[in-house]
Amino acid sequence: MSLGHKRQTREIITKAICGKGRKFSTVTHTVTPPHHPTSILGAWIINHQYEAVAAGNGIEVIGTYDINIWYSYDKNKQTEVAKETVSYVEPISLSYLDPKHRASTVEVSAEATQEPNCVEAGVSPGGGSVTIRVEREFEAELVAETKVRVFVSNDESDPEDKDFDFEAEGFEFEDLDSDALDDEL
Repeated sequence: MSLGHKRQTREIITKAICGKGRKFSTVTHTVTPPHHPTSILGAWIINHQYEAVAAGNGIEVIGTYDINIWYSYDKNKQTEVAKETVSYVEPISLSYLDPKHRASTVEVSAEATQEPNCVEAGVSPGGGSVTIRVEREFEAELVAETKVRVFVSNDESDPEDKDFDFEAEGFEFEDLDSDALDDEL
Protein backbone atom coordinates (compact mmCIF):
# COMPACT_ATOMS: atom_id res chain seq x y z
CA MET A 1 0.00 0.00 0.00
CA SER A 2 1.43 3.38 -0.93
CA LEU A 3 1.65 6.36 1.42
CA GLY A 4 -1.16 8.06 -0.52
CA HIS A 5 -3.53 5.22 0.34
CA LYS A 6 -2.29 4.91 3.93
CA ARG A 7 -2.78 8.60 4.83
CA GLN A 8 -5.69 10.78 3.82
CA THR A 9 -6.79 14.28 4.70
CA ARG A 10 -10.24 15.34 5.71
CA GLU A 11 -11.69 18.77 6.20
CA ILE A 12 -13.78 19.30 9.30
CA ILE A 13 -16.14 22.25 9.54
CA THR A 14 -16.05 23.61 13.07
CA LYS A 15 -16.87 26.74 15.01
CA ALA A 16 -13.69 28.50 16.08
CA ILE A 17 -12.28 31.86 17.08
CA CYS A 18 -11.47 33.28 13.66
CA GLY A 19 -10.48 36.79 14.71
CA LYS A 20 -9.16 38.66 17.75
CA GLY A 21 -8.50 42.29 18.55
CA ARG A 22 -7.79 44.62 21.44
CA LYS A 23 -8.03 48.39 21.76
CA PHE A 24 -7.09 50.85 24.48
CA SER A 25 -8.35 54.39 24.05
CA THR A 26 -8.40 57.70 25.84
CA VAL A 27 -11.24 60.11 25.11
CA THR A 28 -12.05 63.59 26.36
CA HIS A 29 -15.59 64.72 27.18
CA THR A 30 -16.82 68.20 28.00
CA VAL A 31 -19.74 68.59 30.42
CA THR A 32 -21.44 71.94 31.01
CA PRO A 33 -23.06 72.01 34.48
CA PRO A 34 -25.93 74.41 35.30
CA HIS A 35 -23.61 76.59 37.44
CA HIS A 36 -20.08 77.80 36.64
CA PRO A 37 -17.82 75.41 38.58
CA THR A 38 -15.17 76.77 40.93
CA SER A 39 -13.45 73.42 41.55
CA ILE A 40 -13.95 69.73 40.86
CA LEU A 41 -14.49 67.60 43.97
CA GLY A 42 -14.90 64.27 42.19
CA ALA A 43 -15.72 62.64 38.87
CA TRP A 44 -16.77 59.07 38.18
CA ILE A 45 -18.31 56.86 35.51
CA ILE A 46 -21.31 54.60 36.20
CA ASN A 47 -23.95 52.55 34.33
CA HIS A 48 -21.66 51.32 31.56
CA GLN A 49 -23.54 49.24 28.96
CA TYR A 50 -22.25 48.02 25.60
CA GLU A 51 -22.65 45.47 22.83
CA ALA A 52 -20.40 44.24 20.03
CA VAL A 53 -21.37 44.14 16.35
CA ALA A 54 -19.52 42.97 13.26
CA ALA A 55 -18.33 45.84 11.06
CA GLY A 56 -16.53 44.96 7.84
CA ASN A 57 -13.24 43.26 8.76
CA GLY A 58 -13.47 44.42 12.36
CA ILE A 59 -15.75 44.75 15.34
CA GLU A 60 -17.48 47.82 16.74
CA VAL A 61 -18.35 48.24 20.39
CA ILE A 62 -21.42 50.45 20.80
CA GLY A 63 -22.19 51.69 24.28
CA THR A 64 -23.18 54.33 26.79
CA TYR A 65 -22.14 55.43 30.26
CA ASP A 66 -23.08 58.16 32.72
CA ILE A 67 -20.58 60.79 33.80
CA ASN A 68 -21.12 62.21 37.30
CA ILE A 69 -19.21 65.32 38.36
CA TRP A 70 -19.29 66.61 41.90
CA TYR A 71 -18.27 70.26 41.79
CA SER A 72 -18.34 73.41 43.88
CA TYR A 73 -19.63 76.75 42.64
CA ASP A 74 -20.35 80.25 43.96
CA LYS A 75 -16.72 80.63 45.10
CA ASN A 76 -16.68 77.20 46.83
CA LYS A 77 -19.80 77.98 48.92
CA GLN A 78 -22.12 75.35 47.37
CA THR A 79 -21.83 71.96 45.71
CA GLU A 80 -23.81 69.99 43.19
CA VAL A 81 -23.53 66.86 41.03
CA ALA A 82 -23.84 67.24 37.26
CA LYS A 83 -24.84 64.15 35.29
CA GLU A 84 -24.52 63.44 31.59
CA THR A 85 -25.00 60.28 29.53
CA VAL A 86 -22.38 59.72 26.82
CA SER A 87 -22.77 57.43 23.78
CA TYR A 88 -19.77 56.03 21.91
CA VAL A 89 -18.77 53.73 19.06
CA GLU A 90 -15.33 52.11 19.44
CA PRO A 91 -13.99 50.43 16.28
CA ILE A 92 -11.65 47.50 17.01
CA SER A 93 -9.33 46.24 14.29
CA LEU A 94 -8.63 42.53 14.33
CA SER A 95 -4.96 41.60 14.66
CA TYR A 96 -5.83 38.17 13.31
CA LEU A 97 -8.65 37.21 10.92
CA ASP A 98 -9.10 33.80 9.28
CA PRO A 99 -9.81 34.64 5.63
CA LYS A 100 -11.58 31.29 5.10
CA HIS A 101 -14.27 31.70 7.76
CA ARG A 102 -17.92 31.51 6.72
CA ALA A 103 -19.19 35.08 6.92
CA SER A 104 -22.82 34.01 7.28
CA THR A 105 -22.02 32.30 10.63
CA VAL A 106 -20.18 35.18 12.33
CA GLU A 107 -20.81 35.87 16.01
CA VAL A 108 -18.91 38.65 17.80
CA SER A 109 -18.30 39.42 21.44
CA ALA A 110 -16.38 42.02 23.40
CA GLU A 111 -15.21 42.30 26.98
CA ALA A 112 -14.23 45.49 28.75
CA THR A 113 -10.77 44.63 30.08
CA GLN A 114 -10.71 48.14 31.57
CA GLU A 115 -14.09 49.67 32.32
CA PRO A 116 -14.38 53.38 31.41
CA ASN A 117 -12.62 55.29 34.16
CA CYS A 118 -12.14 59.01 34.74
CA VAL A 119 -8.41 59.68 35.02
CA GLU A 120 -8.52 63.48 35.01
CA ALA A 121 -11.15 66.18 35.46
CA GLY A 122 -10.71 69.91 35.51
CA VAL A 123 -12.50 73.20 35.00
CA SER A 124 -12.07 74.45 31.43
CA PRO A 125 -10.10 77.68 30.91
CA GLY A 126 -13.30 79.67 30.28
CA GLY A 127 -14.77 78.41 33.55
CA GLY A 128 -18.17 77.37 32.21
CA SER A 129 -17.56 73.67 31.64
CA VAL A 130 -15.64 70.65 32.90
CA THR A 131 -13.20 68.62 30.79
CA ILE A 132 -12.97 64.92 31.63
CA ARG A 133 -10.43 62.41 30.32
CA VAL A 134 -11.66 58.80 30.24
CA GLU A 135 -9.65 55.63 29.58
CA ARG A 136 -11.22 52.37 28.40
CA GLU A 137 -10.02 49.09 26.89
CA PHE A 138 -11.81 46.28 25.07
CA GLU A 139 -10.87 42.82 23.86
CA ALA A 140 -13.02 41.41 21.05
CA GLU A 141 -13.43 38.02 19.36
CA LEU A 142 -15.03 36.92 16.13
CA VAL A 143 -16.35 33.33 16.16
CA ALA A 144 -17.45 31.62 12.95
CA GLU A 145 -17.48 28.33 11.11
CA THR A 146 -14.22 27.46 9.38
CA LYS A 147 -12.50 24.42 7.92
CA VAL A 148 -9.77 22.49 9.70
CA ARG A 149 -7.70 19.91 7.81
CA VAL A 150 -6.81 16.70 9.65
CA PHE A 151 -4.71 13.72 8.59
CA VAL A 152 -6.43 10.35 8.77
CA SER A 153 -4.85 6.90 8.80
CA ASN A 154 -6.83 3.80 7.84
CA ASP A 155 -4.07 1.55 9.17
CA GLU A 156 -4.71 0.93 12.88
CA SER A 157 -1.87 -1.59 13.20
CA ASP A 158 0.87 1.07 13.40
CA PRO A 159 -0.23 3.79 15.89
CA GLU A 160 3.40 4.76 16.59
CA ASP A 161 3.95 5.85 12.96
CA LYS A 162 4.12 9.58 13.50
CA ASP A 163 6.72 10.35 10.85
CA PHE A 164 4.89 12.57 8.39
CA ASP A 165 6.18 15.50 6.40
CA PHE A 166 3.77 18.35 7.16
CA GLU A 167 5.66 20.72 4.90
CA ALA A 168 4.74 18.59 1.88
CA GLU A 169 1.22 20.07 2.03
CA GLY A 170 2.49 23.68 2.03
CA PHE A 171 2.42 24.06 5.83
CA GLU A 172 5.39 25.52 7.66
CA PHE A 173 5.69 26.18 11.35
CA GLU A 174 6.86 29.71 10.56
CA ASP A 175 3.34 30.35 9.20
CA LEU A 176 1.84 29.95 12.68
CA ASP A 177 0.38 33.16 14.11
CA SER A 178 1.85 33.43 17.61
CA ASP A 179 -0.69 36.14 18.53
CA ALA A 180 -3.49 33.67 17.90
CA LEU A 181 -2.06 31.20 20.39
CA ASP A 182 -3.65 31.30 23.83
CA ASP A 183 -1.51 32.89 26.55
CA GLU A 184 -2.40 30.10 28.96
CA LEU A 185 -0.78 27.36 26.88
